[in-house]
Amino acid sequence: MIKRDIYLNRITHYIDKPIIKVITGIRRCGKSTFLKLLMSDLTDKGIGSDNIVYINKDSLEFDSIRTYSDLHQYVSDKLKSVKGNRYLFIDEVQEIELWEKAVSGFFTDRIADIYITGSNADLLTSDLTSLLTGRYVELRMNTLVFSEFLKFRDKSPEEKEYEFSLYMKYGGFPGIHSMFFDDEVINQYLSAIYSTILLKDVVSRNQVRDVALLERIAVYIADNCGNITTAKTISNYIRSQKLTCSADTVQNYLHWLTNAYMAHRVSRFDIKGKRQLELYDKYFLGDVGFINAILGDKFQDISGKLENVVYLELITRGYKVHIGKLYDREIDFIAAKGNKKMYVQVAYLLTNETVIEREFSVLESVKDNHPKMVLSMDKHFGSERNGIKWFNLVDFLITSL
Repeated sequence: MIKRDIYLNRITHYIDKPIIKVITGIRRCGKSTFLKLLMSDLTDKGIGSDNIVYINKDSLEFDSIRTYSDLHQYVSDKLKSVKGNRYLFIDEVQEIELWEKAVSGFFTDRIADIYITGSNADLLTSDLTSLLTGRYVELRMNTLVFSEFLKFRDKSPEEKEYEFSLYMKYGGFPGIHSMFFDDEVINQYLSAIYSTILLKDVVSRNQVRDVALLERIAVYIADNCGNITTAKTISNYIRSQKLTCSADTVQNYLHWLTNAYMAHRVSRFDIKGKRQLELYDKYFLGDVGFINAILGDKFQDISGKLENVVYLELITRGYKVHIGKLYDREIDFIAAKGNKKMYVQVAYLLTNETVIEREFSVLESVKDNHPKMVLSMDKHFGSERNGIKWFNLVDFLITSL
């Protein structure tokens, strides 16, 4: 197992502390392996196996644990006679009915140090989770960013260009690294993940009746990642194909797709008015590999795909991300973390003066002192223009800033 240091470093501060650790993220992004790494570290520190309870709701071994009372009974029986520090790990906890009641009880009774994972953004938004208010910390996990992809591949930065072409094609699901890197093999695997998430985390969970419509909306998002869109735009597109579809229906389906982390909604922020805007969002996929899995070779917008990669990189680094609006112009990303803020433009290549002017001038119009940068795939370009820095996009992905 290869360690995900980004997340291990974040959770270290909370181990053995009186707070519930909640790890969320898209299916197959590595949450289960992350729990196993934590358990392995505990074992290395001398914690006995009887002191660790692990429940994986994706395994039939734990199929009998279906409700909060089943969970309470199982864990109580396992730990009732165990002395010393005790640890409870529950994988895909949302599969247990009213799980919050049991977990809240475990926390109140100090039965163990608690770690849970879930594959739905609604995991912590139900009325029952008010029981956990102030008692948990959430760690959002994503698929591999490019620096992790290199680590899993055991490749050096000197091989970055070829490896980045693979990353753009196959994406960052950790499971692909146990397979032969072949287009047919990887695309079948990604298609299987896509279908599982769609059917299990969207269709079944939300009782979706029109699965074909849901799939059309998913295809539209994949084909338009990085483009400003609205529910009405998608509705109009679907109706142009002689199908019935309201904007409200599209909005519901988009909500369910983002809850399953299949897609990410990024809202716009009016820089001049200093307020978040409610319309004209961008949607990015939860993993760039889904683009090939859903569309095959039909996708043409390389800039949108690069934006998807940079967006996932920024949120993995812990930034909250918006699209910037300055009058009638757009800034690809405003990334904020605590008191830090930066503005980021993403371009495929700065091929001529018109493109250079377009990418740099909008950042020059932002009159504050926060860092501003343009990322592109050019190998050589001037390091800055009027204080706005240029970085090779691949170098940005493997460099800590």
